[in-house]
Amino acid sequence: MKKRFALCSLLVLLSLAQADNQVATLRGSAELLDTAQPPAMADEINNDQRRVRDYPMAAPTIPHKIAGYQIDLKVNKCLSCHNRLRVADSQAPMISVTHFMNRDGNFLADVSPNRYFCTQCHASQQSVKLLIENDFISMDELFLKAGASH
Repeated sequence: MKKRFALCSLLVLLSLAQADNQVATLRGSAELLDTAQPPAMADEINNDQRRVRDYPMAAPTIPHKIAGYQIDLKVNKCLSCHNRLRVADSQAPMISVTHFMNRDGNFLADVSPNRYFCTQCHASQQSVKLLIENDFISMDELFLKAGASH
């Protein structure tokens, strides 16, 4: 019985040691507590060209640089151009009317606190190499495929 227990214990320890060697992480060979040097950030796309949305309710992406924009409880730099009262001067698109609705669907005189922090939904874009293969298909592509099969 003691031999069987010792053998089982040895097998468990060996399998744990082997499993530990096969774990692939995004850290690579860096130890957990080591501070790794992050890769440099890619430049933001800054062409002011609006992009097509891949589905109807998708938040539009930001077609310009926003590095250094202050967005906090006191200031929202985005609203200096995209606020309803500023779009005539800035010629920027106005934020959606849904941004003036509270959680109960009532319209407010100013931007809803739920929609104040723009970068929770909207993101600037960067030209980067994909880390993993992307097989996303937009709704338009799906409809074209569905129409072709009928």
